[in-house]
Amino acid sequence: MLNLKRDMLSVALASALLAMAAQAQAQAQAEQADDDETAEDDARTLDAIIVTAGIRRGIEDAIELKRESTSIVEAISAEDIGRLPDSSIAESIARLPGLAAQRVAGRSSEISVRGLDGNFSTTNLNGREQISTSDSRSVEFDQYPSELLSAVVVYKTPDASLINQGLSGTVDLRTARPLDFDGAVRTIGARMENNSLGEQIDGISAWGSRLSASYIDQFADDRIGLAIGLAYLDSPGQAREHRYWGFPEEAGQRRVGGSDARVFSSENNRLGVMGTVQFQPNEFYNGVLDVYYSDFERDEQRSRIETGLQWSGASLAPGGRVIDTSRGVPFVVGGTYNGVTPQIRNDAFNREDTVFSVGLANEFIFSDHLTGLLDLAYNKVESTMTELETYAGLGLGNSANVGYSIPLSGFPTFGFNRNLADPSVIRLTDSAGWGQDGYIKSPEIDDELRAIKAHLEHRFDEGFISSVEGGVRLSEREKSRASVEAFLDLPGRPRVLPANVLRAPTDMGFLGIGPVLSYNPFDVLGLYNRRANTSSGVADKNWEVTENLTTAYVQLNLDGQLGDIGVRGNIGLQHQRAEQESSGFVRPPGSTGLGVLASAGAEYSDTLPSMNLSFLLPWDVTARIGAAKQLARPRIDQMTVGGGFGVDTSRVPIRYSGGGGNPLLEPWRATSYDLSIEKYFATNGYVSMAFFHKDLDTYIYQAEFPFNFAIFDLSGIPTPRPPSTIGVWNAPFNGEGGTISGLEFAFSLPLETLWAPLEGFGLQGSYSDTDSEIEAFGPGNPRPLPGLSKYVSNITAYYEKNGFSARVSRRTRSEFVAFVRQFDLTLGDRFIGAEQIVDFQTGYEFRDGPLKGLGLLFQVNNVTNEPYREFDIGGNYRAEALYGEYGRTFLLGGVYKF
Repeated sequence: MLNLKRDMLSVALASALLAMAAQAQAQAQAEQADDDETAEDDARTLDAIIVTAGIRRGIEDAIELKRESTSIVEAISAEDIGRLPDSSIAESIARLPGLAAQRVAGRSSEISVRGLDGNFSTTNLNGREQISTSDSRSVEFDQYPSELLSAVVVYKTPDASLINQGLSGTVDLRTARPLDFDGAVRTIGARMENNSLGEQIDGISAWGSRLSASYIDQFADDRIGLAIGLAYLDSPGQAREHRYWGFPEEAGQRRVGGSDARVFSSENNRLGVMGTVQFQPNEFYNGVLDVYYSDFERDEQRSRIETGLQWSGASLAPGGRVIDTSRGVPFVVGGTYNGVTPQIRNDAFNREDTVFSVGLANEFIFSDHLTGLLDLAYNKVESTMTELETYAGLGLGNSANVGYSIPLSGFPTFGFNRNLADPSVIRLTDSAGWGQDGYIKSPEIDDELRAIKAHLEHRFDEGFISSVEGGVRLSEREKSRASVEAFLDLPGRPRVLPANVLRAPTDMGFLGIGPVLSYNPFDVLGLYNRRANTSSGVADKNWEVTENLTTAYVQLNLDGQLGDIGVRGNIGLQHQRAEQESSGFVRPPGSTGLGVLASAGAEYSDTLPSMNLSFLLPWDVTARIGAAKQLARPRIDQMTVGGGFGVDTSRVPIRYSGGGGNPLLEPWRATSYDLSIEKYFATNGYVSMAFFHKDLDTYIYQAEFPFNFAIFDLSGIPTPRPPSTIGVWNAPFNGEGGTISGLEFAFSLPLETLWAPLEGFGLQGSYSDTDSEIEAFGPGNPRPLPGLSKYVSNITAYYEKNGFSARVSRRTRSEFVAFVRQFDLTLGDRFIGAEQIVDFQTGYEFRDGPLKGLGLLFQVNNVTNEPYREFDIGGNYRAEALYGEYGRTFLLGGVYKF
């Protein structure tokens, strides 16, 4: 069990130590005020980050970003990102207070902010909205290499000028500005990578590499700046998983419905390219062109055994049963099933995601007091997937017996009485009687955004109001999903596999199964005939959503004194108007193809006031308060118009019943309140405590509501027909009320502030405790908000001195609900178990001599090989439904800066 409350105690103790250190050093700080100011100015210079390596420099710059902000923010600096053992920025962001990462296939991908999943936050790149490769809105951060970013700022409170703000927060990814540097900077890096699980499937290596390079320079007397960065990733993915089909009840006992044993191996390749051109020909104009491109390709091979147990024609032998009651009710956790028909699956999954983002910022300096900005942005995303399933087995009419044992947590063990690796026994066929010999689906997602923003700001020389700013932004977004799916039928089955397609058997010894027949399914695809799947389930996956937003805002920026207390902040108002429309297919019973094309939409407006005030108190204490109206637009896949319907004959009288999306959905809306107290220590340490509370005006949940089916052609409905055209439609729906609130504690402590001999040692940590009273899955449903972990903590210990550095980090989160890709490649909610991830790195940088600028690194991700777990929670039981291990990742390499 995670020691989450112990983490909270650690934070409290560190806070007390920091307070004592502050008292002891107060006089010295006062005497060194001028020197500290000079040091802070140096810390703001970005080229110092690049030229001078160091964990502590990265921490200090992140603290400076946090301290100088008028909002409540968390930040990461360029050096901090570059020295964390992370392949994507998601893992770096996950260490910030109040944030947590969701792992997908062992890799951090989506970020939860303050207990809300990625659909409630928004992501910007250099202040411009970013769109998503997923079905929904949440950005998949593994598209963004950490090597290409100079800083990340997470806004926990919005202001009126913050475009694309979310309900839980806004993540702003930032790239370097070349004219901020004093000269040319060149960086190259290379790392070897290895996964500790080794080669799980024959021919897919456990070795990989990471390469990066960047170049920054200035030309034409520092009027033109250029920054270029490239990052290439060739990362192996290895996985062992087991999923239970479910736990049906029989004779007062829960039994195993079926078993899905899985071994995955993948090649993950990503090319990221960043380019910035900055043009400042005179004092009137400053232009910045930002271009970002990412291509991420995943090729995965899968070996699986699906075995129906209680949910099949097999029978549980009466003798040798083992009963366990620790899951809440009696579970049959051991025994033997006779007459099983294991389906040996060799599957493949290919996915390619491309992200292209370009923006042009035109800043005009009309005078010392008046500036303007015209910003143009374009963002396009394409995601294509192909999943191929092929089946083999003992053949219809042939069966096996299997003994099994299920632990409370971890991999179960199975013992088959047949050789599952013998190609003369295991042949291509539908052994389990599923009605097909394989399946293929190829969904595609396209997302496109165009935006233009005009902005003016007038600054004042005197007075409490330092400036007034305002502007307007127009954006057009169009997202579509298309899916073509087909059954695979094998003529003349069962068929012996050709010898030339066989590869070495897959070892499932970790499940007690041993070797299993293995081959590349694409090598046998030509043997099958395709039979199109035109069911309503496929029709639902084809849709298009358009969204046009007009945003206008005005904001007063404040900077003055209230007696001896400095006050900074802003008060503003943002008004948004949304026009949304969806088109998709509705499939009545008896229709052919995808069904009837339909469209619908909605328009609505929101006025969002906001206030941020920072009070600069004595002893380097800053108190911040924030209040704002916030919103999060619906998940795009919830706004679709498509669906299907039929006749529910289980009711008396019978009625029409259907389901799908809801194009009339309006956003989650909340009124939020924030308080943060932050104590700073010069430029290298702080301790903070924050409280937030959000009152929900509206939220979204899945519900049934009355619906008149007379809008459809019902002539094809077979008799008897329902007596009324009024039935029910199951779809996302807007509800009202609910709250979410939480406490956050954080600290960054260089230990030399406590005792001089500890110079070089330091600690960073955070802890958050979040509660919600929102019934996100409908009235009476106890499932928590998606992404909400009640407890989240991070702790990092580091040492850096004389070129040597070492760091170990641990991040934890308690259990939560998440949306993950299901077998049909759509999103479904799952209950994810608590986890703690430990990362380690050590390195040495040469700071003089012929090797000056060279840094060597050794890194380990997921030191403890933390498992991923999903749970099946019934009314009176709780059982582990999926258990997966993805191995440790070892990296060795270096970075050279010159």
